[in-house]
Amino acid sequence: MGRAFEFRKERKFKRWAKMAVQFTRLGKEIVMAVKAGGPNPDANSRLRTAIQNAKAVNMPKDRVEAAIKRASNKDESNYEELVYEGYGPHGVAVLVETATDNTNRTVANVRSYFNKCDGTLGKTGSLDFIFNRQSVFRFDPGELDLEELEFDLIDAGLTEIYVEESEEGKDIAVIHTAFEDFGKMQKALEEKNIEVLSAKLERVALSTTEVSEAQAADVLKLIDKLEEDDDVQAVYHNMG
Repeated sequence: MGRAFEFRKERKFKRWAKMAVQFTRLGKEIVMAVKAGGPNPDANSRLRTAIQNAKAVNMPKDRVEAAIKRASNKDESNYEELVYEGYGPHGVAVLVETATDNTNRTVANVRSYFNKCDGTLGKTGSLDFIFNRQSVFRFDPGELDLEELEFDLIDAGLTEIYVEESEEGKDIAVIHTAFEDFGKMQKALEEKNIEVLSAKLERVALSTTEVSEAQAADVLKLIDKLEEDDDVQAVYHNMG
C-alpha cells in the first residue's frame, strides 16, 4: 500500500487520539458544571458553555448526555481543579490546568514531566506576571460586519476582536474580554443570536520567550507529555 497510505493512517490515528483526549476533557468539564450548578443547561451557564464546546468538536450527543447523567448521580465524585506553574527548558514559562480525583497522582505526574524535560515546577502564583486570564469566544463570522459588531459589544466588555484561520482553513472570529466579563459577553452574543463555537477562560501570555527551532522542539516534548495526561485540561506557554 506504500508510504502514502501509512502517512494517511498515521494522521488519522493522531486525529482520533486528539479527539479522544478532547472528549475526556469536555466530559470532565460537563461533570464539574453539573455538580456546581445542576443538570439544566438553561439555568446553568457553565454547563451551557461546556455543551457548546462539546458540539464544536463534534462530541457525540450520547456522550454528552451520559456525562450529565453520571454527574447527576450523588455517588459520582467531583473533580478538583488545580493549576501548576513552572519553567520548561530554555526558560519558557508553562502553566498547566488540571481536573483530578487524585491530587497526589496529578502533582507527582506533572512534576515528573517537568523534571524529565529539564524543567522546574514552581509555586502557585509564580507566573501571574506572565499570564493573564481572559475570556475568549470563537464563532463563524459569516456575513456579519465585525466593525459594527465590535462597536455593539464594547458595553459587554469587548477588548479585542479579530479573525483567525481554523485547522480546516475556515475564517473564525475571535473575541477577547476580561475574565470577569465572561457572563456578560456570553449573554450579549446569545441576545444577538450568534452561535458560539467555543467559549473558554484562557491564559494569554503578556510576554514571550524567544527560542530557536531546536529549543522549541525541547519545549514541545514537555508540552506533549503534559497534554497526554488524562488529568490535564489545558497547557499554556509563552514560547515566542
